[in-house]
Amino acid sequence: MRRAEAICYSPLDMHDALAQDITWLHDRLDEIDASDARQVADDLRATLGSMRDAGTIDATLKSLSIDAMHAVLKRLTIRFHLRNKAEQVHIARVNRQREHRATLNAPRAESIAEAVGALAAAGLSVDDAVAVLGRLDIQPTMTAHPTEARRRSIMQKQARIADLIDTRNDADTTPAEHRRNDSACRQTLSILFATDELRAERPEVTDEIRNGIDVLSGAIWEAVPRLYADLRDAFEQHYGSCPELPVILRYRTWIGGDRDGNPKVTAETTRDALSQMQQSAARALSRDLHELSRLLSISERRVSIAPELFAAIAREEERDKSDREDDMMSAMGRQAQFDREPFRHRLHQMAARHAAQSVRHYSVPGDEVAHYPAAEFIDDLLELRDALRASGLEEVADDSLLADMIVRTKTFGFHLAAVDLRQHSRIHEAAVHDMLSVSGVANDYLDLDEAARLEILRTELRSSRPLLGPNATVDEMTREVLNTLQLVVETNETDPGAFGAYIVSMTHTVSDMLEVLLLFREAGLWTIRDGVVTCPMDVVPLFETVEDLEHASTVLRAMFDEPAYRAHLAARDDFQEIMLGYSDSNKDGGYAAANWRLQCAQETIATVCRDAGLNFRFFHGRGGTVARGGGRAHRAILASPPVSRNGQIRFTEQGEVISFRYSLPAIARRHLEQIVNAMTQSVAVAADSVEDVDLTDIMMKVTETSRAAYRELIDDPAFWPWFVDASPVLHIGDLPIASRPVSRAKGDFAFDNLRAIPWVFAWTQMRYNTPGWYGIGAAFETHVMGDEVALDRCRSAYQSGGFFRAFIDNAQQEMARARLEIAAWYAGDDGAAIHERLASEFRRTESVVLAITGQTALLDNNPVIQQSIRERNPDTDLINAIQVELLRRWREGSDEDRAACTPSIMLSVNGLAAAMQSTG
Repeated sequence: MRRAEAICYSPLDMHDALAQDITWLHDRLDEIDASDARQVADDLRATLGSMRDAGTIDATLKSLSIDAMHAVLKRLTIRFHLRNKAEQVHIARVNRQREHRATLNAPRAESIAEAVGALAAAGLSVDDAVAVLGRLDIQPTMTAHPTEARRRSIMQKQARIADLIDTRNDADTTPAEHRRNDSACRQTLSILFATDELRAERPEVTDEIRNGIDVLSGAIWEAVPRLYADLRDAFEQHYGSCPELPVILRYRTWIGGDRDGNPKVTAETTRDALSQMQQSAARALSRDLHELSRLLSISERRVSIAPELFAAIAREEERDKSDREDDMMSAMGRQAQFDREPFRHRLHQMAARHAAQSVRHYSVPGDEVAHYPAAEFIDDLLELRDALRASGLEEVADDSLLADMIVRTKTFGFHLAAVDLRQHSRIHEAAVHDMLSVSGVANDYLDLDEAARLEILRTELRSSRPLLGPNATVDEMTREVLNTLQLVVETNETDPGAFGAYIVSMTHTVSDMLEVLLLFREAGLWTIRDGVVTCPMDVVPLFETVEDLEHASTVLRAMFDEPAYRAHLAARDDFQEIMLGYSDSNKDGGYAAANWRLQCAQETIATVCRDAGLNFRFFHGRGGTVARGGGRAHRAILASPPVSRNGQIRFTEQGEVISFRYSLPAIARRHLEQIVNAMTQSVAVAADSVEDVDLTDIMMKVTETSRAAYRELIDDPAFWPWFVDASPVLHIGDLPIASRPVSRAKGDFAFDNLRAIPWVFAWTQMRYNTPGWYGIGAAFETHVMGDEVALDRCRSAYQSGGFFRAFIDNAQQEMARARLEIAAWYAGDDGAAIHERLASEFRRTESVVLAITGQTALLDNNPVIQQSIRERNPDTDLINAIQVELLRRWREGSDEDRAACTPSIMLSVNGLAAAMQSTG
């Protein structure tokens, strides 16, 4: 094809462009792969395509050595990594094409331009439109949850592949450059072949911290200023001018702060995470200051300079002189260096002071070094912007690196992202028991009922008197909890924005929250005097199970009635954040029950908070897969209950989701603009004007029947032994992808102890995808399919959008990605009955989805994903077939056989994660 065609596709040709990129990558792969793996893979693929029963492929696979299967797996895994990266580049290309075609009256869908255009079309003035943005508080939160199966080294090679695809599609690339590009691709692929897919050992928390920093200081650092530039452009287009924009986006992170179930996260780990993020932010801002100084070579001989800028320079010189009385020659040298270039002079002063601030962050407590708060740094940048405007350089002031620096510092501060702390409620319970015992207040706290516990906690929280003396001896875990909280106290002295909130996992009762306040008080983080509380940190309950979601509003109402907690809320400006768990609720009650309970919980909790006179924010603990709350963020936001839409939101970003959404700045920008678009719509549209078909009565019945069907499956005594034996779940537990253990508790490997991530991961590997749809068929067949009126209501609800459409579409996407004929291989003869139960429910659910949507096949409403699944299936099926054979050999073999199979099983898990673009 001609080079020009690479960037000038019509909409109908866009998939051809992707196909050509994939073909180019696969051709380069074939050029460097001289092994027999290609032919073996082709033969196996042909056998799979033509066979009538599993026996044919079984015989073929049994004849292969483990080394041969490993080679095929390696090749197929790389092919999927190449396809995935090509698709990411393609998404960016499609968005650019749509941006080219967009107009003022027909903006790109789900874009910033569309959102601001809608405000203007609704008749909002520019001030009212900015006020809408001022209500937005969007806080994506990075986690280290173990759902990214790829090594960092592999991801770096894939990033290189993305660059090579872009070069290939550049219309100006010369023939010689194309040859060099082909060579670079072959070299990268050769190294990929020579690189282990899996880590030799589990990553340490420090590795996870570094990975998170790479994302925050990479694609996100680049994408955030572009987001605000898009906002400025949209306001200019629709209103003719752009006023000062509010900060609508900040990042949080759990990496280095989430200690729930991970004993490797300690106070020192958290200190290290803070230090590394502060250092990374300091390096990035220092680079920007240096680059801005190179840019602003503005002479006072050429333009007039605002006197405020000279006053700032003099003020800083005076401050600097007092700090360095013996450094007069250095000051004179600086003055000569920047003679008649006041902007550079001022930037040099800021850079020197910022460097000293960086030293303060990493010095030992008590060191006297310069203090340069982020707020003051921002003021100085704004002063420079005003001076540029006064010099007649308005566009340089408002649309250059300086504007980017202002946005970045407001967004990232001096720490990139605020660190959240998370711990399980049982740890707090044990720590409080320990402190009460040591202090002699109570020796039996753990044996007390809720009422008795609350009485003790109320009494203690009436004063700021600590329970422990300076030399008190407490349990190691208690000391660790207190050390972590003391780190917050210490850090707040130098960087008050560095810590975010404290999340209480498995919040069941009011005492779970008051126990944290008592621990805060012991560490000096929470004080009360004359009934007035001072506390710099929010305490966030996390409701995770279906039962906890059902009772959440009751717990919160009682919590808000507690005097000590109400005083705490007053210290936090009458603000409450509530976290909702998507993973455990699904694992506990199934897809339909979890989704409906989450929807109901948002509505009831929002109402409770409003009735209590509180501002609130929901924190959605969403995973990457549909079973764990995944799916399109834009759709999820607009599907939330109207009463909950107040412009504030947090949501987790984890594992392969981070890798996809933030691997390229263009993808990161698209992800963020879709969220801003949805949040703007959710705030701008009045709650009482949102029309939706009320299916409460139907969904209540569906939820109970669906949950019963799901529990009947997983509570069947035959189920768990079959699942452990047939699936790769045991091997997923050994996969070195995260520092956190696969199970919450030590001891027997049981369903109740298994985390939600490996639970979903294993089902995905087997191609059942059960947690994303099971129970829908049985429930709707019972309550809807035989009732035309109820079915018509469901159809109307689906067509109107909102929660019900998201509920059905997410389920059908998981079903479309499932492949029951392949899953049957995992079930085997021993699991034939369970497989038939799963297959029967799948058929029922498929029938329900098609009847409600009016489609003839799953995902007819999304042909792009439908085609991608269809194109992926042949190679994915082949990896499944090899994995089934490897699992058989592992089960039936000796210890030596198992040891030989294990690396290839791990590789098959990795390959299927790439093929399905999903883990847990």
